Amino acid sequence: MVINGIVQGHKISVHGIEVDKDKVEVIEKLPPPTNVKGIRCFLGHARFYRHFIKDLSKISKPLSNLLNKEFSFHFDKSCFEAFNTSKQKLTSAPIITALNWTLDF
Repeated sequence: MVINGIVQGHKISVHGIEVDKDKVEVIEKLPPPTNVKGIRCFLGHARFYRHFIKDLSKISKPLSNLLNKEFSFHFDKSCFEAFNTSKQKLTSAPIITALNWTLDF
């Protein structure tokens, strides 16, 4: 069998499930998006984990508003705060945990 591997961005090994540190560093160093394409890329990545981050849609609402045609692209303070909060949630929240077989289902 394989000793360790990466599945959906998580390292799986004899030590359990761990977050891939390289991906965390990339997200931490990510600069704020400067155009609509950058917003779409970031939101697409963040929404992949939407089931694991509480209220992600509420947090990212200012960023989502920038994708509407009625709004002009103006990355203001609320967008910056939403971007930083989303990054913090993506890098600090336990996205996936190993099953504890000693507990009841």
